Amino acid sequence: MPNDYQRIEQALGYLTAHFRQQPRLAEVAAQLGLSEHHFQRLFSRWAGVSPKRFLQYLTAEYARTLLQNSHSVLDAAFASGLSGGGRLHDLTVSLHAVTPGELQSRGAGLRIGYGIHPTPFGDCLLATTSRGICALSFHNPTETEAALVELRQRWLGASIEPDSAATAALVAQIFPNDPELQPAPLHLLVQGTNFQLRVWEALLRLPAGTATTYGDLAARIGAPRAARAVGSAVGRNPIAYLIPCHRVIRASGVLGEYRWGSLRKQALLGWEAAQSGEAGRDLNP
Repeated sequence: MPNDYQRIEQALGYLTAHFRQQPRLAEVAAQLGLSEHHFQRLFSRWAGVSPKRFLQYLTAEYARTLLQNSHSVLDAAFASGLSGGGRLHDLTVSLHAVTPGELQSRGAGLRIGYGIHPTPFGDCLLATTSRGICALSFHNPTETEAALVELRQRWLGASIEPDSAATAALVAQIFPNDPELQPAPLHLLVQGTNFQLRVWEALLRLPAGTATTYGDLAARIGAPRAARAVGSAVGRNPIAYLIPCHRVIRASGVLGEYRWGSLRKQALLGWEAAQSGEAGRDLNP
């Protein structure tokens, strides 16, 4: 039986494919095998807004408005410099790189614990070391083994074992059910070139509810002619959501591809827009 996120993803796929026809709520619900009431309640519980309002956040027109409105916020964020931790909602996130020796040996000597956990965007594989989270990827239930293979290949020299108790505590911080929970700072441990690290650090400066383009991100790290290289570094981000590569879109307003699925990118951006009190004020009901 599909979980809530799988149904949301199916609904987004149908709404996106039939946007010009403006399908009725009952039509979308029927595609999911749900009653109109059940679908409306499910979607609103997940997103906090109606399916119709959510779809408005995914239009190119809205995306271009979001890019324009994000400039002043990003100017302030980047003015503080790229050192130190970025912020994700109330989370303080800091990025650390492996040593050159660890990079060459693909993490030899590191102990990595991993777990598979549900999130608002489907199951995630989260892996962590004593020095920080080293992987977070979204996947469908049938893709679990492939996600583990990718983790083992990236950290070929490390000792990798299940440790769902440790990873469950981290997932609870990242996607809290309790709004009163006081999150502790999160540390990320990554392998990458100096250029990739600069791009990932810059991504940490993108607050929820904002978006930027590849070209603008390149300019902000002092490499205005390297938009394509920035795009490649964004695509190789190993830690989904916490390093928010989903907030980088095309200047035309097209949301573009995403390592963990274009529909999931739509879900992430739309969900963040719905959670942001400012986002809905730019749209007509």
